[in-house]
Amino acid sequence: MALSRFWLSIILVSVTYILALLFIGHSYSIDYVVNGKKDEPLVRKEIYLNHASPFLQDTLQKAKDHRYTSHDTIFLLENSTVKIAMGKQSTDGILPTCKNTILDLLLPLIAYLSFFCGILQLLIDSGASEKLARLLSPVFIKVFPEIPANHPSISYMMLNFAANFLGLDSAATPFGLKAMESLQELNTDKEKASNSQIMFMCLHAAGLTLIPTSIIGYRAAQNAQNPADVMLPCIITSFVGTVAAMVIVGIRQRINFKSASLILSIGGVIGLIAGLLIYINRLDLIEKNHFTNNISNVLLLGIIFLILLYSFKKEKYFEANGKNVFSSFVEGAYGGLKTGQTIFPYILGMLVAISLFRNSGVFEIISDWLGKLFLAVGVRKDIVDAIPIAILRPFNAAGSRGFMIDSMRTYGVDSLTGRLACVFQCAAETTFYVIAVYFGSIKVKNTRYTLASMLLVDLICAITAVFVCLLFFK
Repeated sequence: MALSRFWLSIILVSVTYILALLFIGHSYSIDYVVNGKKDEPLVRKEIYLNHASPFLQDTLQKAKDHRYTSHDTIFLLENSTVKIAMGKQSTDGILPTCKNTILDLLLPLIAYLSFFCGILQLLIDSGASEKLARLLSPVFIKVFPEIPANHPSISYMMLNFAANFLGLDSAATPFGLKAMESLQELNTDKEKASNSQIMFMCLHAAGLTLIPTSIIGYRAAQNAQNPADVMLPCIITSFVGTVAAMVIVGIRQRINFKSASLILSIGGVIGLIAGLLIYINRLDLIEKNHFTNNISNVLLLGIIFLILLYSFKKEKYFEANGKNVFSSFVEGAYGGLKTGQTIFPYILGMLVAISLFRNSGVFEIISDWLGKLFLAVGVRKDIVDAIPIAILRPFNAAGSRGFMIDSMRTYGVDSLTGRLACVFQCAAETTFYVIAVYFGSIKVKNTRYTLASMLLVDLICAITAVFVCLLFFK
């Protein structure tokens, strides 16, 4: 319900603001809102060529691309008219967004879903999911008291958390969608989010990360002195967010966390993180980059290998149900394909809304107001400069990633702003997108307090990121 109202609100506000700017003459054209592409120059004015200065006429006619740039202004000659452009478009317009949603997002996502859902089907048909659920039940039933012991959803959630833990976004989504589908089987009201689904979504949003592979890669590309130096701040921030999510939702659902198995599990995670960090700190720069670039993929391949090996050993399970290992994989992959078709309208609707929100300029206005507010209350400017990433991250991962890269280039990859931008990017989730996709896949209409809880977790992660980066990099 809250997501539906938010979706309607940002579209209505954005369109109203766009049309208002056009009618008062502040915008020359709004074609970019519909047809424009990200980073294209924004046309502010057009004049006839013979009305331009002699210097500009001569320069444009002689230039191979009929383009001339002066400071931040671009002059472009087209059919005897000169287009004068300033600034860049924030993101793709509506039509390119629709096109790219299919080509760049949906098709790859369906491929990931099909493959990993095929692997998960092997986990089910071989009986491995039951054994994994039985092993994890003592911990999970404390956090998810509504889930019966040994339920398959436990193993799916564990795989989702593990994929996030390792920075494997392409694997985390299929595992998470399968978990939501399994939890929906236990849901008595199919159109209303269950307590277990809300807890899972909030823990997923916190995104406990062990190896922020992509962030390290972006920092390396910007020639950071030590690309992996944000690794510990990312881990600490995401860990605090995960604990906060558990506590916030747990209080709302009146969950009793007094459990030796739960405390030992959290202690085990802390010990694993500490041990890994001690090992990594002993490596030199090349060894760190090599280790962090390989560990996630090695573990992912290891999981796939173990599932296939176990399926091979338990081939009789498949034969008893009139299947074989490959036909079971195909069955699961086909299910992933159908899931991709189901979630497409939800993805498309959310991304078009975000496109309007960004291109309207409303996001920049909100960001600027918040920046001035933070500066007025004494927040350091190098922190304020990174805040747009934290604000945009719940809406759009690609947009916040662009801001992050721009921050590293503008303020310095090893500056506090550049490093804080990376931690903001790593320690938060694309909340609105994830809610639309995960609940859309099971057609839940009433998400209850999921959105508010996830946004509160995002806020806690942002605040934690600031304090941690000040501690490490001030």
